[in-house]
Parts: sequence; C-alpha cells; structure tokens
Amino acid sequence: MRNFINIADIEKKDLREIIDNAKSQKGKRSKLNKSAIDPNAPFADKTLIMIFEKPSTRTRLSFELAMKQLGGQLLVLNPKEIHYGSGEESIHDTAKVLSQYGDIVMMRTYKHKHFLEFSKHLDIPIINGLTNLSHPCQIMSDIMTFEELKGSITNKKIAWVGDGNNIVYSLIEAAVKFNFKLSIACPKKLRPENKILKWAKKNNSKILITKDPFEATSLADCVMTDKWISMSDKVDKKKKRKLLKPYQVNKKIMECAKPDAIFMHCLPANRGEEVTNSVMDGRQSAVWLASLNRVHVQKSIIQWCLK
Repeated sequence: MRNFINIADIEKKDLREIIDNAKSQKGKRSKLNKSAIDPNAPFADKTLIMIFEKPSTRTRLSFELAMKQLGGQLLVLNPKEIHYGSGEESIHDTAKVLSQYGDIVMMRTYKHKHFLEFSKHLDIPIINGLTNLSHPCQIMSDIMTFEELKGSITNKKIAWVGDGNNIVYSLIEAAVKFNFKLSIACPKKLRPENKILKWAKKNNSKILITKDPFEATSLADCVMTDKWISMSDKVDKKKKRKLLKPYQVNKKIMECAKPDAIFMHCLPANRGEEVTNSVMDGRQSAVWLASLNRVHVQKSIIQWCLK
C-alpha cells in the first residue's frame, strides 16, 4: 500500500514518475473540457474519501476534479458532521470504517501527528492534502509548473522569501529529491525547524538560509512566497507582520532574480502584504498555472497510490 504523506518518504524515481505522468496526462487532455472524463475512465470503480478539518479552495476543487476526470466517485466529509474528532468514536474505529467504504483517503488537517496517527489505522492509501508540517501536493504542482515553463528543475535556483512554514518544509524535501538549489530568506525567529534542516544536510542538500531576501533571490530562476499569517497561526500577528515586512516580494526583489525568472505563490494570497499586485499579476507570475496544475498532479498522485 502506497501513502503520499511527505516528499522525503518517497523514492526519487517515484516522484519523477508522478511528475512525468501528470505532464503526459495534461497533454492528452488538451482538447477535452475540464469536466470531461478521461476516455478510458480508469477509476470508474474507485471512491476517494476527502476529510477537511481546515477550509480549502484549491485542494478541494483540484482533488474533486481530478477524481471526476479519472471517472471515480467522491465522498466529502466534514468532521463536524461525523463522529470523527468529536470524541464519540476513536480515530482507530473511524479509520477502519472508512477503509470499508472507500479506496483512498485525502485528508487536510491541522496537526501532522494527528494525520500520522489516523494513517496508521487505515487499510487503504492516504494522501496528505496539508498539515501544519507539510504540503507535498502543492510543491509537486510547483515543480511541474516550473518544468513546464523553464525545463528541468535539476540544478536550478529556487528562492523562498518569507515565513519558514509547512510549504518550506516540503520545499526543502523536494530540493533534496529533485536536486535543485534552494535559498531561503526569513527572519531568524521564523527559520524552518532544525529537524528538517539536519535531514537536508545529511542528504547533501544545496540549501542556503539567510536573513537577506536580496541574497536569496540573486540570480534565482524562481521566487516563491506564502501568506505571513496562516489559518492555524496562534501568534502575535502584529509582531509577526513587523518581522516579515522586509520580505515582501516586490519589483525590487524580482529584479534581483534572473530576467526570465518566474514567481509562484501557493494561495490564498494577502495582496499588498507578502506580495505586491504588480508581481502577483505581472508577466513573471506563474501563480494561476500552478493552481491549474494541481488537478493534474493530484490525478497522478492518486494513480500512483493505487498502482
């Protein structure tokens, strides 16, 4: 049984297979409507169960559309409407029940430890749709998007500017697995966790951590960022915004990167805070393409898990 939980857990060849399959399937659908089922309807007898503890736009839409294109069925669960998480039924028992009803689970939740506990009791594969620790599906979509626009990501320079959050965690793992250079600019207090940095160092990563956003973005092939205040942040928001103010991705930051560099943001965005409108909507922005590519990557991940 194959789970898609963290990029670090998956072999390089499997990650490459997922990306290449996503590209291939996207190409084959070029003349089909978004809602059209793939000609062979490969998953007509499969059901995806989705659990959302956190609100979602792109994750929900992309997974729903992905499974529909594969010809499969969907069951969407809100924890507030079922016994799960209420204390009326154990995680173990809920997992065993879902294993009888579906073929694969996608879960978007707050605590990564909670996600791992739930996954241990499932008899079917599970996909990490986001936790407080990682967001692997997003980064896989970003890699597909980069390669669609700029060719192989191997040895290219990716710059991250902003909070050292769950997106960065998955990005660090991807830097090791896909062999690209990663420069992270963030305040010292918001650096990624030491655990992931030690893992990256052990695995011969090409990662730079700096407080200087101009150093990080110098001659970068891609500049990335995310919201400064996430849904699960229980921090002094005013203080955090003050720390991150020098890390806004704006015209000056983008001018440090290569002239043909692209910009990506996982969304949702707080325009005028972590990124300016001119960058978000500018000629270098690949934000909307990356959002679209979530569908194709999600399809490929589902197929890999059920292979």
